Amino acid sequence: MKRVALYCRVSTPDQHLENQLIQLRELAGKRGYTIVNEYTDKGISGTKARRPGLDALMADARRRKFDLVFVAAFDRIARSTRHFLQVLDELESFGIEFASAREAIDTSGPMGRLFLTLIGAISALERDICRDRIRQGMARRRLMGLPMGRQPLAISHAAVAADRLSGMSLTETAKRHGISRATVVRFVREAKLKGLPQHEANQQLVECAA
Repeated sequence: MKRVALYCRVSTPDQHLENQLIQLRELAGKRGYTIVNEYTDKGISGTKARRPGLDALMADARRRKFDLVFVAAFDRIARSTRHFLQVLDELESFGIEFASAREAIDTSGPMGRLFLTLIGAISALERDICRDRIRQGMARRRLMGLPMGRQPLAISHAAVAADRLSGMSLTETAKRHGISRATVVRFVREAKLKGLPQHEANQQLVECAA
């Protein structure tokens, strides 16, 4: 009877790990696996190679505490093909197999390993295509003379400066206008410079840059 370790991960804190755990426990029971431990990471992206749950799983893998790692889907382990294969290579070096419920495959045979590699490569290709589309869209906007990035805040700089200079605290001013404290400081500095003679304004800029 195989000793199995379950690994589950969700990317955001509002997602539920229990959904994956219930599925894996049920499938493990049907396949006659003995669950020896469950490792989880909540609110952590699969792009991060270092995760508390995954690190603990790999540490126990080195100690040969289980024979197989069972996940709901292979992308729970990693988002990048490189990291995914690194994990599989390390598990294989310990004599530990890997199985995915969604893809219904495992690495106990050469065909299973080949299939995992192909799927990982396709996922990476999809992400590269998505990035290329974003870059192409940005290039098109530049050629058309359209604005890039975030649009300027539709906020009266004078009103912000007036509130702050009237005695309102920095935090209160920021909350009232829905901006950061640093933006309040910048607007007030701009207002002061506009009201100064040119030589004094230049001196203020020198002092700010110092």
